[in-house]
Amino acid sequence: MAGNEITSAEYIKHHLTNLTFGNHPVNGWSFAHNAEEAREMGFWAIHVDTLFWSIGLAVLFSYYFYKAAQKASAGVPGRLQNFVEMIVDFVNESVRGSFSAKNDLVAPLAMTIFVWVFLMNLMDLVPVDLIPYVLGDHGLGIAHFMKVVPSTDPNVTFAMALGVFFLIIYYSIKVKGVGGFVGELTGMPFQTDNLLLKPFTTLINLILEGVNLLAKPISLSLRLFGNMYAGEMIFILISLMYGAGWVMGLFGGALQFVWAVFHILVITLQAFIFMTLTIVYLDMAHAEHH
Repeated sequence: MAGNEITSAEYIKHHLTNLTFGNHPVNGWSFAHNAEEAREMGFWAIHVDTLFWSIGLAVLFSYYFYKAAQKASAGVPGRLQNFVEMIVDFVNESVRGSFSAKNDLVAPLAMTIFVWVFLMNLMDLVPVDLIPYVLGDHGLGIAHFMKVVPSTDPNVTFAMALGVFFLIIYYSIKVKGVGGFVGELTGMPFQTDNLLLKPFTTLINLILEGVNLLAKPISLSLRLFGNMYAGEMIFILISLMYGAGWVMGLFGGALQFVWAVFHILVITLQAFIFMTLTIVYLDMAHAEHH
């Protein structure tokens, strides 16, 4: 962090501010120097740190999995191949248990989601001051703000959830047709043969099923964001204890270790939940209701 004279509130605010690039009303296209400038840049501002770490982790994941595939052999597997095969088997079992239709896209998509979300979540175990210190005012001086956990940015979680949502809509229409998809939204749960009541039940069904459909990407994104944001906040609050003397510093170090061990479970669980819900939602999109 920059300086020892900042307050706890400023410290927390600093760590929760993204490195933002956008068109500022006064400064033009530039990096934001504080949270207020970032807000003034509006909707089209870019969170550079989020893009850098999320894309960087995707490239890292792709490289090592491609490397494992290139060196795969039928003999005794190496450590990398053994690790990748373990993940592939785990994802395959999850897909077989939750997806009843046939679609060659689902398993690769599920594995990509699980590994990518896990890696983004795993960045939460990096000490909160380490990378900002190296890249910020006391280090290279190239980035005053630096959030290194992409899944604590709702832009990332909503983007991934919307990608899943578009696949749900696409396969719902592909498998059931436009009429079947619309009928699914308007024909359940209330049904009637009375022509006078039919418009009312259709409208009620559309509202209920429409809310249920729209709730999928919202809950998918907010669940991941909320859990990871809360975990990051706890790490930041614990790190404040290091500035309160050596006794509190030792207690903070022990507390941080305990929370990190527990948080490993949260990191893995959130990646698993996002993957599993994606599989389940796509299975529902492939299911035909009669």
